[in-house]
Parts: sequence; C-alpha cells; structure tokens
Amino acid sequence: MSGAVIADAGGGMLARLSDLLWRRPGLLLFLLLVPALLWLGIVYCGSLLALLLQSFFSIDEFSGLIVREFTLKTYGELFLAANVDIILRTVIMATLVTLASIALAFPVAYFAARYAKGRMKAVFYLGVMLPLWASYLVKVYAWKLILAKEGILSWTFAKLHLTRLIDAWLALPVIGGNSLSISYTGTFLVFLYVWLPFMILPIQAALERVPASLIEASGDLGATPAQAFRTVIWPLALPGVIAGSIFTFSLTLGDYIIPQIIGSSRLFIGQAVYAHQGTAGNIPLAAAFTVVPVLIMGLYLWGAKRQGAFDAL
Repeated sequence: MSGAVIADAGGGMLARLSDLLWRRPGLLLFLLLVPALLWLGIVYCGSLLALLLQSFFSIDEFSGLIVREFTLKTYGELFLAANVDIILRTVIMATLVTLASIALAFPVAYFAARYAKGRMKAVFYLGVMLPLWASYLVKVYAWKLILAKEGILSWTFAKLHLTRLIDAWLALPVIGGNSLSISYTGTFLVFLYVWLPFMILPIQAALERVPASLIEASGDLGATPAQAFRTVIWPLALPGVIAGSIFTFSLTLGDYIIPQIIGSSRLFIGQAVYAHQGTAGNIPLAAAFTVVPVLIMGLYLWGAKRQGAFDAL
C-alpha cells in the first residue's frame, strides 16, 4: 500500500493521466485521431468545400472579374460541346488505361502470388516498386524521347523492317499523329506505364489471400482452368482489382502533366483546370471542371459498393 502511495506521489500528473487513458481506451483513441481528423477536416475537406463554393460563382464576361453570387451558369458551361468533348475524352482514356492495366497486371500478380518464392518474390517487389522511386517528370520526359520520331522505338521498328506498320498505325484517325510522342497512343502508353504498379500490388495482395485449396478443389470437381478462374479466382480477386482500378482510373482522370508533355493539343480535364485557373483566370469554371472527376469517382465507388466489391476488403 505504501509502495502504491509513493509511486502515485512520484508520478504526479503524468501518472494520473496514464491511469485515465488506461481506464478509458476510447479517450486515448480519440486523442490519437484528433491531429489526423483536424488535418483531414480543415485542410482536405475544407479545400474541397472552398472548391465547391467557387464553382457556384461565375465570371463577368466584360470585366473578367469573379461575380460572387450563387449561380449554376458555370455548370451550364460544362455542357458546351467543347467541354463535353474534354470530359468524354478524359473518361474514355481513363477507362482504357484501367482495362489495359487489369489485363497486364493480373498475370504478373498471379505469378507473384502463386509461384514466386523467397528471393524471386523480393525481386518481383523490387521490379514493381523501382519505377515508383524514380522522378515522375523524368519518367515522362524519358518516354517522350522513346516515343519520338527519331526515338529508340522508331529505330527498333526500322531495324526490324516494320516501319510501315508503325506508319500505318499513326495514319489512323483520332489515335494516330505525326509520331507516337504527339498522339493519343503515346499518351495511353505512358499512362499505362506510370500507373501499372498501382494495379499490380492490390491484385497481388488479393490473390495472396485466395487459398490454394479452393483452386485444387475446383479442379477435383471437374472445373476447367477457365471455369476455375471465372468462378473461384476472379470473384476472390475482385476486391484487389477494384482497389487497383480506383487508383488507375482516378489518377488518369486528374493528371495533366502527361497529356501536356505527350499527346496532341486536345485538352484533358486536368489540362482544362490548369488552363482556366492559370492562363484564362476563370477560377469558377476550373472549379466546376474539378468537381467532374469527384462526381465520376463517387458514382464509381457507389456502383462498386452496390455490387459488393468491397465486402472482402
């Protein structure tokens, strides 16, 4: 008893605070979360609310000043043909990049989850993560040199006597151009390269949780490899696919650097936001353009949740 009294006297305020937090773990959790919640609520959510508020203002066409009166005029401008074209172009590109990422990432992730062991798995993680450690701009400019008309890719096609093939591809409408570095094909390839690791890792993590016994059991019951994939592997890996698609789709929707460096002069949403808030000074329209990816991703997440894609996360 005397020992407890001595310990209490020696500890003082810190000892009483420690006892209080030990008796009330909920209070300890709240105190630990307060800094993160303040950051999220003030800096992140606050900036989003300010952005949303700006989108309900408009620009005075005569003076070029912002009219701070509530109006839906700016959102109406999004339905102009030129702006609808920008939105559709961006959504189509993000969809194609996401689908291609799934097609490329799934075999790689499946091999890593099922067959890579020990040192080989370490090499796999290093190979996937290494591009993420390099500078984003360095990678994009490197790809610009690779895809240029005098770049290594054109040189390789020339050495293989396949120049006609690449010329025929560049002659195609919409996706072609003078060279791969100023075409939608080049933009697509760079998007795919930059965001592919964000698809591989979630799928690999999901496949790691698929018991090998389930695959073996499906084979014992007479399922072909295609049936086993469709009925066992794919449904269990779907949460990882959804998680990866959230990254690739949303990052493509908002990126403006890759289309600025590689691609044609036609704008994507990110470029439109940059142009309107910078050169044009039309902050309300830039804010309205920024709301579009937020709404698209909100609808995507809602649809995925309705399909039960997050149940196993």
